Amino acid sequence: MWTAILLSALGMTVIITLRYFAVSGLFAAWTARRFPGRMAGQKKQVAMELRWSLLSMAIYGVPAGIIAWGWAEHGWTRVYSEWGDYPLWWAPVSVLLYLFMHDTWFYWTHRAMHWPPLFKRVHAVHHASRPPTAWAAMSFHPWEALTGAVVIPALVFLIPIHLNMLLVVLTIMTIMGVTNHMGWELFPKRLVHGVLGRGLITASHHELHHSKYRCNYGLYFRFWDHLCKTDGGLGTFKSAPARRAGRAAIVGDGKPERRAV
Repeated sequence: MWTAILLSALGMTVIITLRYFAVSGLFAAWTARRFPGRMAGQKKQVAMELRWSLLSMAIYGVPAGIIAWGWAEHGWTRVYSEWGDYPLWWAPVSVLLYLFMHDTWFYWTHRAMHWPPLFKRVHAVHHASRPPTAWAAMSFHPWEALTGAVVIPALVFLIPIHLNMLLVVLTIMTIMGVTNHMGWELFPKRLVHGVLGRGLITASHHELHHSKYRCNYGLYFRFWDHLCKTDGGLGTFKSAPARRAGRAAIVGDGKPERRAV
């Protein structure tokens, strides 16, 4: 039994690692092709992001692997594989519920991470990416990685979801995490500045968080930011030289200095 659990945890860690390198690598390459020079001078930072991310992937992979083993061997969780087990309308609803619950957890834990003592000891690792790159999506201190690693494993015990819909959730989670850090806007302007954009988080929204720190804490939706009056609106993207010149030094309370972009 223990060998099977270990192999499942190891296998899930490998899958998460390959997913990270595939998606982050794709968008990093796209960034370099579309904006030559944007990531120039960031080799040391990217190396740091990779080191922290590799550790995070193991932290994400172990609980996921244990639960995958339990689901396959003992029917743990409320993940189902037959479409007829629940009405078809439940499939998209379950995705939205997972995203909203994940976003809620992320907002409040992320906001807590900006409490000065926690910021210094934990969240400063993520904000050390100045400016962040596509490789920064999983660059977390182990304690912060743990807060993110428990969300989906907890939800699969609470909310029924089809296996394919769970893969949709994980795909959205991965793509949004990477694209929100890559320093340019993937989505069309009419969406970002339109009705949908007022409720959804994209790179323009998260860019402002990485420059001002005290706003825009959400992951997918702007619901909690609007409700708690922490929504700072959309940020702007600087040119490569301006981004490098404007890197902020983190001070004691987790706020960037005035010279931050």
